[in-house]
Amino acid sequence: MAKAMEKTNVMRLLDAADVVYRGHSYDPTDGRIDGVSVAEKVGFPPEQVFKTLLTQGASGAYYVFVLPVAAELDLKKAARAAGEKNIVMAPARDLLKLTGYVHGGCSPLGMKKPFPTFLDENAILQETIVCSAGKIGSQIELAPDDLLALTNGVYADLCK
Repeated sequence: MAKAMEKTNVMRLLDAADVVYRGHSYDPTDGRIDGVSVAEKVGFPPEQVFKTLLTQGASGAYYVFVLPVAAELDLKKAARAAGEKNIVMAPARDLLKLTGYVHGGCSPLGMKKPFPTFLDENAILQETIVCSAGKIGSQIELAPDDLLALTNGVYADLCK
């Protein structure tokens, strides 16, 4: 009998909001926790699995961008979406302090503090998307519109 998947805080948040989702787990012990490897491990195409990136604008404000794992964030498009002069990736060392998540387990949901969130418009093409459940080894699958509603996010053209 398979062991039940351990609920993360992200899953509890989804339960409390009555959002339909499915949890997926994978074994991270081989060290392959990059997005494309995770997509392979949970059995979804890379265009359906999304990564969460924390950035900082010229104003000093932080922004969250959610895009397919195999895609690269276009910083000019990101800045335009956020209304900033320019945007840079937030230092990895600040990720835990700002979001409550570690690299490889960062979810757009349930961060310590809500940041303006942008979901790549390619998510519209998917019935469901997969993203981190807030812990390395755990993913959630949900409708893109549900993710946007919970993060007060917007769709934007973000990829190179």
